[in-house]
Amino acid sequence: MEKEKNRWLIALSAVAIHLSIGSAYAYSVYSNPIGQTVGWKSTQVTLAFTLAIAFLGISAATLGRLVEKKGPRTSATVAAILFSLGQVGAGFAVSIQSLPLFLFMYGVVGGIGLGLGYISPVSTLVKWFPDRRGLATGIAVFGFGAGALVTSPIAARLIESVGVSNTFYILGTTYLLLMLAGASYIVRPPKGWVPKGSNEIKDNGRNALKEDLSQLTANEAVKTKRFWMLWTMIFINISSGIMIISVASPLSQEMVGLSVASAASMVGLMGIFNGGGRIGWSSVSDYIGRPTVFSIFFVIQIIAFLTLPIVSNVILFQLLIFLIMTMYGGGFAALPAFIGDIFGTKELGAIHGYILTAWSLAGVVGPIAVSYIHEATGSYTPAFFLITIMLMVALIVSVMIKLDIKRIKKNQANKLLKAV
Repeated sequence: MEKEKNRWLIALSAVAIHLSIGSAYAYSVYSNPIGQTVGWKSTQVTLAFTLAIAFLGISAATLGRLVEKKGPRTSATVAAILFSLGQVGAGFAVSIQSLPLFLFMYGVVGGIGLGLGYISPVSTLVKWFPDRRGLATGIAVFGFGAGALVTSPIAARLIESVGVSNTFYILGTTYLLLMLAGASYIVRPPKGWVPKGSNEIKDNGRNALKEDLSQLTANEAVKTKRFWMLWTMIFINISSGIMIISVASPLSQEMVGLSVASAASMVGLMGIFNGGGRIGWSSVSDYIGRPTVFSIFFVIQIIAFLTLPIVSNVILFQLLIFLIMTMYGGGFAALPAFIGDIFGTKELGAIHGYILTAWSLAGVVGPIAVSYIHEATGSYTPAFFLITIMLMVALIVSVMIKLDIKRIKKNQANKLLKAV
């Protein structure tokens, strides 16, 4: 009989996978060097990243069932091979100066590996940490946020010393080894497994393990109102954060007069707050509930986006940006736990994949909207007001989903009473 796995090592394995695929957010480090090496336009080079994010959403939505059917180890292994192949293939494309091959390898092949690698460990973690779902998924998704912080300086030095193609080869091989190491340890917990001490706590009247609202398949989940309410909340939360991320440097220079160097430093700090919010907010959600945390997100962001256009103080401006970033990251981290709470863990990976289509859409809508508005009006202020209206809608939806959950719980309790 196989020895029971250590669930904290399972979480560490998930971090290894997410740290590797999170390197995608360091893509800007490659942009100028690629252009200088092979002469491609910046829009052509950027297209590869856009494709990667698009295929992240597509693969997460379509391959979520693979995670449930084949298990996390197999799906994470496939993700490792595809993501690393995309990196190595991108390096080869640069060496032979083939833009179509570069777009295919980095954007399509690597993007599919990115999406599959993102969802592979998450549903398993939720099952290993029924008592600390938010914390567990926060740790894993923190790895994704930290990937860019780790990769950026390493990639920049490698590009200077060995060139763009060799950098892709070296890092692609490194990601393969790191992701395979993580995949080799990840397994689902035994059926009916609960953390030691959970039953004793339950007997003492303190429920460490809250019962899920339901156990639905992915097809059943998408037919419910709460699926689309959650999708809407995630789409708006991501849109507001990506809007800031996409224009952070020029925004801060224009609105509060930061220098180019200071704006660059602010962008770097944004990554830290993004990562910190993933662990912080998701951990808080274990205590006050996921619906409440999302309502707090939207209230704070409404105030922040209304305040930003009238702020002249540099420090306050940056603090508001950093606060928004914590909730951007926190939304990603709390999402898998939220899915488990209201749909159960039966097909969590597949449901998670479906909802991540909101990420792909927001990744296009947010940056395009803010750029178009700024180009048309010469100001970022109208974009802040547009996002504020969207956040107000999200706040209403977050209250609605909370009421819907209470209604379902009440109906379930009444059915139990009648059965007794």
